[in-house]
Amino acid sequence: MTSYRQPGLVLTDRRFTVPLDHAHPEGEQIEVYGREVVASDKAGTDATDLPWLVYLEGGPGFGARRFIGPQAWLGRAVREFRVLLLDQRGTGNSTPATRQTLPLRGAPAQQADYLAHFRADSIVKDCELIRKRLTGGARWTVLGQSFGGFCATHYLSTAPEGLKTVLITGGLPSLHADADDVYRAAYPRIRRKSEAHYARYPQDVDRARRIAAHLLDHEVTLPNGGRLTPQAFQSLGILLGGGDGTHQLHLLLEDAFVPTPGGPALSDAFLENVQAVLSYAGHPLYAVLHEAIYAQGHGPTAWAAERVRAEFPAFDAEKTLAGDGPLLFTGETVHPWHFETDPALRPLRETAHLLAERTDWTPLYDPARLAANEVPVAAAVYHDDLYVDTAHSLQTARAIRGLRTWVTDEFEHDGVRAGGPRVLDRLLALARGEL
Repeated sequence: MTSYRQPGLVLTDRRFTVPLDHAHPEGEQIEVYGREVVASDKAGTDATDLPWLVYLEGGPGFGARRFIGPQAWLGRAVREFRVLLLDQRGTGNSTPATRQTLPLRGAPAQQADYLAHFRADSIVKDCELIRKRLTGGARWTVLGQSFGGFCATHYLSTAPEGLKTVLITGGLPSLHADADDVYRAAYPRIRRKSEAHYARYPQDVDRARRIAAHLLDHEVTLPNGGRLTPQAFQSLGILLGGGDGTHQLHLLLEDAFVPTPGGPALSDAFLENVQAVLSYAGHPLYAVLHEAIYAQGHGPTAWAAERVRAEFPAFDAEKTLAGDGPLLFTGETVHPWHFETDPALRPLRETAHLLAERTDWTPLYDPARLAANEVPVAAAVYHDDLYVDTAHSLQTARAIRGLRTWVTDEFEHDGVRAGGPRVLDRLLALARGEL
């Protein structure tokens, strides 16, 4: 272990060996990384007096956020917890799974079989092994953001004996919906976010149409070699789920074109900024496993977002440009064409297709066990959340015994980051029955 300091904090790098397949604990092992964080004035405190909180990041595919000092909610957490910022398997420093590393597994079929072990069920089993090694068997608190909340809900379904308290922010999943159900709920929500953006920034209607029309008539390449198609441009709507996302999108669109000898062209600066939003190089599992997180024994996901999109013709860019209506953005959807346009995903195209065809996914949640839950649970549910359907979340909240919700439109999906200490304070008070 290596310990070091940042302002107000002592950090320790921890690495754990866990089975790739928990059904075969003596088989292949992988490494999972976590960063322990303790307030400087509590660095010598015994674990008995300073209980553990494990943070599960959103995603799938993102390592835990790299804080610098006691930022956001972390400053509040270290006042009473020893925090473990866990890189879930395949992310960050935890045996990363990318276009560079996955060929070590063999052909796409072997890669797909390998990645089938990277869903919430395996992540929670990792957590339980790690908890027992760190706490000596004591329960810990879980803070799950977005997909981390999906993992926390699975945790409640399968290993509640390891949990002291569960705090969920923007991450209460449907217990029953399959991927098709998720996206049928998502597209109307995405349309509302697009319309709200244009209501705030009406000048962006013409700007977005002009950019999409240019992309329809020209082949445009991003600095990383990716192709910017009209559909890829529409997926900039992923920004609209964040607290300042609508403003970021507006600033991105306002100076897209520059004059050139060959006529107006999309500027290098615009393309660089677009690439920063759209590239999956830093989190490829978000694309590769995105629909698998909704698979619960209902058959293959079969590119649900792409199939369901056809039921919502208003998102068709060519049809929109043939008329005079606003171009709708998209977000929180992954499509086969992502694996053609993004250089970080192209080598994983066949692997992703095999995962989309997979039929042996097991259920992730146990409604009967959740209905008998005895672990204190509090969840922040964001009104009209772009990424997680609010109606699905509230239905699940009612299905988990004792769960207390804070439904708010003060924050968007990234509320635990934007609201920081206040959000964590509220959830802890709810879980403890203080509100």
